[in-house]
Amino acid sequence: MNVVSPAAAAGFEPAALADAVAFAQAHDSPFPRDIRAHLDAGYFEAPPDNAVLGTVVPRGAPNGLLMRGGGLAVRWGDTRQADMTFSVAKSYLALLAGIALGDGLIADLDDTVSSSVDDPAFAGPRNGAITWTMLLNQTSEWEGTLFGKADRIDRGRDLQREGKGQKGIDRPLQAPGSYWEYNDVRVNALALALLHRFRRPLPEVFAERLMRPMGASVDWRWEGYSTSFVEIDGQRMPSVSGGGHWGGGVVTHAEDQALIGQLMLQDGLWDGKRLLPAGWVRRCTTPSALHGDYGLLWWLNAGGRYPGASRESYFAQGAGGNVIWIDPAHDVVGVFRWLDPAALPEALARFTAALR
Repeated sequence: MNVVSPAAAAGFEPAALADAVAFAQAHDSPFPRDIRAHLDAGYFEAPPDNAVLGTVVPRGAPNGLLMRGGGLAVRWGDTRQADMTFSVAKSYLALLAGIALGDGLIADLDDTVSSSVDDPAFAGPRNGAITWTMLLNQTSEWEGTLFGKADRIDRGRDLQREGKGQKGIDRPLQAPGSYWEYNDVRVNALALALLHRFRRPLPEVFAERLMRPMGASVDWRWEGYSTSFVEIDGQRMPSVSGGGHWGGGVVTHAEDQALIGQLMLQDGLWDGKRLLPAGWVRRCTTPSALHGDYGLLWWLNAGGRYPGASRESYFAQGAGGNVIWIDPAHDVVGVFRWLDPAALPEALARFTAALR
C-alpha cells in the first residue's frame, strides 16, 4: 500500500506522483528472486571466476520511497525489507574515506596509500604508487589477487552491457591514475586500506559514526567474504566488500538507505552535528577528470545521462536496480529497490515531472 505524507506531498502534483509510483511498481528488476542461483549461473562472469565467497540472500519484491524537504512524500512496497544492495556499498566506502580524512587517518587524498598502509596489497612499483584518490575514483589500475579474486576478472567491464558483454580481458594496464575502469577487486583493496587506517572493522565505524547518530535501524549488515579476514594488532578482522558481486556487501532496507541520502543532501550534517567533514559531499560529487559522470564512488548526472532528472542529481547505484537518488536542486531523496535499470531514466523523469 502506498503511504503519502500530506505535508511532504504538498510539493508534488498528486496524480503525477501516483503515476510515477505506479510506473516504478510495474517495472520489476530482471534479477530473479534466487540471487545465489543467478550468480552461480554466471551473470557477472563465467566459471571459475564467478565463485561466490560471501553470503548471498534471496531478494524480495520491488519497493521504494521518495522524500522532499526531509519529509516522507510517498513510499511503495515493503520499505523495511532488508536486501542485498550490490554496488551501493561503494558509495558507503566513500563516506568512510571522508571520515578517515576528517580524523587525520588519511593526511591527503593524493598521498600514496603505501605511505600509511603496510600491506602487501600496496607494495611494489605499481601498487605502491597508487593514491587514495585513484582508489576512490576508480583510476588506480591496481594489479593483483585479493582474497581469491584477481583484478583481471573485471578488466574490460562494460556496465552498459552488464551480464551480456565479454570481460576479464587481459588488457595491458596503464599507469596508475591514467585510466578509468569499474573494478570490484580494486574497490575491495580500498576497503582493506581503510580497515588498516581505522584498525577496526568498518561496519563498527559505520554504525558508530553514521548509522546510530542518524537513528537508523539495526536491520542492516555489511560483510566481506569467508576469505577476507585479516589480522590487525593481533585481532582477526573482516575486510568488507564494496558490493555483492561475489557475495557479501551491504544488506539493508530502503528506509535506512534514505537516511544516507538525506545526510548527503544535508552536506553531512545531522541535527546540527557534522557527521561528514565539511566539503566532503562536494568532493564526492565533483566529476573526475577521466569520467565526467563519476566522482568519488558516487555516480553523477552532470553530463545528463538521465535527461529527465536534474543535472545536479547524483546516485549510489547497485546491480539489479538498487539506487539512492539525491537531487539537491529540488531537495529530493529517492530510493528504488529492484527497479528494472532500463526503466530508471523514465522513473526519474516521472518523479521529477511530478514536482510542483
